[in-house]
Amino acid sequence: MSKQQKSQVVPIIMMILLFGMISFVTNLAAPMGIVLKNQFGVSNFLGMLGNMGNFIAYAVMGIPAGILLQKIGYKKTALFAIAVGFVGVGIQFLSGHSSQEMAFIVYLLGAFVAGFSMCMLNTVVNPMLNTLGSGGNKGNQLIQVGGSFNSVLATFTPAFVGILIGEASKAKITDVFPVLYIAMGVFAVVFFVLWAVNIPEPNVETNKEPLGKLMAGAIKFRHFILGAVAIFVYVGVEVGTPGILNLFLSDAKAGGLDTTTAGFVVGTYWFLMLVGRLVGASIAGKVSSKLMLAAASAVGLVLVTLAIFSNTQTLVSLPVLQSDAAGALSFGLANVPINAAFLVLVGLCTSIMWGGIFNLAVEGLGKYLAAASGIFMVLVCGGGILPFIQGGIADVAGYMTSYWVIFAGLAYLLYYALIGSKNVNKDIPVE
Repeated sequence: MSKQQKSQVVPIIMMILLFGMISFVTNLAAPMGIVLKNQFGVSNFLGMLGNMGNFIAYAVMGIPAGILLQKIGYKKTALFAIAVGFVGVGIQFLSGHSSQEMAFIVYLLGAFVAGFSMCMLNTVVNPMLNTLGSGGNKGNQLIQVGGSFNSVLATFTPAFVGILIGEASKAKITDVFPVLYIAMGVFAVVFFVLWAVNIPEPNVETNKEPLGKLMAGAIKFRHFILGAVAIFVYVGVEVGTPGILNLFLSDAKAGGLDTTTAGFVVGTYWFLMLVGRLVGASIAGKVSSKLMLAAASAVGLVLVTLAIFSNTQTLVSLPVLQSDAAGALSFGLANVPINAAFLVLVGLCTSIMWGGIFNLAVEGLGKYLAAASGIFMVLVCGGGILPFIQGGIADVAGYMTSYWVIFAGLAYLLYYALIGSKNVNKDIPVE
């Protein structure tokens, strides 16, 4: 291993760890929808407000995050993001000590502030991993590795929250305090570790052009614009699929499962994302991002279609972790609606999409990469908007009908993989 390769190991590890923190905090929002529904008696539509607040922060912070990256560099941006994340989770913790009238608002504020942090961290880790991998298939491979660790914590979060909540009808914000303690503790540790680590600053030190000019240059690339829309759609698909599934399964009149089992079923979706990302990381050096994204989108369309048209009364056995009356955990088969089984499998499809889309969208952007990453982060707000819309449709037309939103999103991603990702602006100077 060369000296340069050795110097990159620690930065890569730190970026992967931050990738995991993004998942841990972000995936707390969706299962919290169950708590909000039951503690405050709100609809599925309003229950997804915490998730929306987390992601709408991306629309507000995406461009400022790009400015921070340009002005103060990767390391300082990451440190600032971690500090903001600690504050955001802390505000969510305070909501558990607020009055019944104020708790809902305080929690939403905390989710919004935490979203600022997740946006800034995403702005750092994606271009950093892509750059450390020298772009192309290797850059995508590193993003897939980061995504694998992201999925580990995504698998853990809804399952852990499900255990803490217990009986859905009695769920309160205070029940999930242990998760918030963990989040704040990890943020504190990572902050001090990152402070002591030397992080390279690709493209920031050498490029001092005004950010506005760089952003204007980035949006001249058609494949980047269509890729930014693809990220909006993808994050909505990734979050909406398990988010609404959790509400469906824990609804006594729909899925009919207890909250703990529902959390474990949804955790299986994230576990399959982990499996998919591990496979993706192993083949990304040889298989193009375009082919991986096209195949995943096509299979996802088939699975969602099967889920929509299947009878919810038909049950199948799904291997998941379960909790008995005494709270002991065991691995076994849970009887779930067949729709849920199909939707859980969608996790295999969404697993490799983020890295593939990002890799395709920024390919050939050169000096515009950091500015493009900021624009990219604005569009991550789709993870709040699309599930919010899907939750409204679920209230009006039913849970499975709401998955037409997911179907439409996957159809667009298939279009982007096959047609929209081609760089037709190679004549634009990027040095």
